[in-house]
Amino acid sequence: MQLSKDQLFSSPLCSGFLLGVFLPLAGFIGLASYVWHQGKGFVWDIPILQWVHQTARPLLDTIALTITPLGIGWGVGPVLISIGAVLLYRRNWRSLFYLVVTPFGSFLLNRILKLYFHRERPHLWDVFAPDLSYAFPSGHAMASASFVMVLIVLAWNTRWRWLVLTGGSLFVLAIGWTRIYLGMHYPSDVVAGWLLAIAWSFAVLLVMRLFNLTP
Repeated sequence: MQLSKDQLFSSPLCSGFLLGVFLPLAGFIGLASYVWHQGKGFVWDIPILQWVHQTARPLLDTIALTITPLGIGWGVGPVLISIGAVLLYRRNWRSLFYLVVTPFGSFLLNRILKLYFHRERPHLWDVFAPDLSYAFPSGHAMASASFVMVLIVLAWNTRWRWLVLTGGSLFVLAIGWTRIYLGMHYPSDVVAGWLLAIAWSFAVLLVMRLFNLTP
């Protein structure tokens, strides 16, 4: 497909690339570069972990342990499958493509980068459910952010978009909090996961828009 110069350099596409892809990706690269060279991460990682841990209460333990599985398998997965089934029934191929490619690509990126960086998880206190996989970037942060990005894109032209945007943002923040509260991730793991998920989700959307395949 031959793309005109106007299509390649149109204002919405350039703005979307700058704000949605370039800036989050630059932030992720900055975090990743520091983690790669320093190993143990940022000076603010452990103080934030310790501060959050000071808020620990039995009720908060229960809340965190209940919410955190929703970030990947028990929450994000079933909802995406359900929405995908509806889109398949309606033959909405563009939205279905975005729904499949965005979270699946985010998952692959996360697995590859975890193996590449080999960053160990925090060991500041005994955690409830130890995870033996690597820490950077946070899989729960990436999965929840990619999931919410999909919902926002699909709901953007409907009356539900602000509700989805607000509720989705709170969900992403809640998942990120649980990973820090439970001592499963450094804060920089979570922030890096958010940034990369945003960059990837916008990149897929912009490529689809460039080829007139907007969901």
